[in-house]
Amino acid sequence: MSTIHAPFRADFVGSFLRPAELKEARANFASGKISAEDLKNVEDKLITELVKKQKAHGLHVITDGEFRRSYWHLDFFWGFNGIEHIELEHGYKFHGIETKKGSIQITGKISGTNHPFVNHYKFVKQFEEEGIIAKQTIPAPAQLWAELFRGDNGKNTNQFYPDKEVLIQDIAKAYHETILELYQAGCRTIQLDDCTWGMIIDKDYWKARGKTEFSIEDEAALYLRLNNLAIENLPEDLVINTHVCRGNYNSCFASQGAYDPVAPYLFAKENVNAFYLEYDDERSGSFDALKFVPKNKKVVLGLITSKSPKLEDRNEEIKRIHEASKFVTLDNLYLSPQCGFASCEIGNRLTEDEQWAKLDLVKSIADEVWG
Repeated sequence: MSTIHAPFRADFVGSFLRPAELKEARANFASGKISAEDLKNVEDKLITELVKKQKAHGLHVITDGEFRRSYWHLDFFWGFNGIEHIELEHGYKFHGIETKKGSIQITGKISGTNHPFVNHYKFVKQFEEEGIIAKQTIPAPAQLWAELFRGDNGKNTNQFYPDKEVLIQDIAKAYHETILELYQAGCRTIQLDDCTWGMIIDKDYWKARGKTEFSIEDEAALYLRLNNLAIENLPEDLVINTHVCRGNYNSCFASQGAYDPVAPYLFAKENVNAFYLEYDDERSGSFDALKFVPKNKKVVLGLITSKSPKLEDRNEEIKRIHEASKFVTLDNLYLSPQCGFASCEIGNRLTEDEQWAKLDLVKSIADEVWG
């Protein structure tokens, strides 16, 4: 089979609405009513059905819809050696809602060997065929750093890692280990999902931090260094993309602000192949920041919102694609929803039929624009 990589002209971020059967099975497992094997059997069945639907809707990339996860990021972190699952007294503060309370804490030296997501990937890979590839989505290394210093988590982190440089190196090494295991399992496209950039361009983030010795430039430089360190010296045929997010929980968002302040770091210097970017409403700002994207990089325009069932005006979205082409050539532009449909189990406020209608719109627009 020939090797192809995401992004595709009609693409998507990764997660899908969880079927009622899956939610029930996960609740029954949590309460001890069914075994881990029983839960896996339900997950396997529903992921198989999801992949069939992805193919039937003309998509060239497949994922497991993140059906084995509670959260888009925390489950991956829990899979590292030296990190465990904890529950905080509060969740993340989104606009209009508070999330569930899961988080992480360090229990020892962090490493990435024998990560459970490798087997998750292997299950999806079996469904690859000519022209259709499986991609693996994981949270960015910077996202792990942010979680380790979220609220009071930093106290625990500092006990195990008083030297921040050692922590940076261990996070990068752990990611490198897991990514290479994914590669050995046959993975050739990995997507780093990253909310940190959206976080630091939001003025409310800095208000919440109060007096701080950090600046947006300091934070951006740290995230850039950590992400790049984790993905250096990888096999040449392994493609690393990134999705930049502003939060996606039950159709609510966490942050807002244009990309401009971080574009000289993120767009100009992060060593990824493509940027999946949220551009579904005014919170994202204009396309001007795209001028920092190097000519050899790709941009996936997240113009179609996953937060609402209302279908966008196709002519308006085609017009916006051509507006973006003033900064990135049309040949290097792609289209997708701005985020997943269920970054966490709770999912966004639309039905499964409305979810597929969104993806059909993406496909229809992409066919018209690029042929």
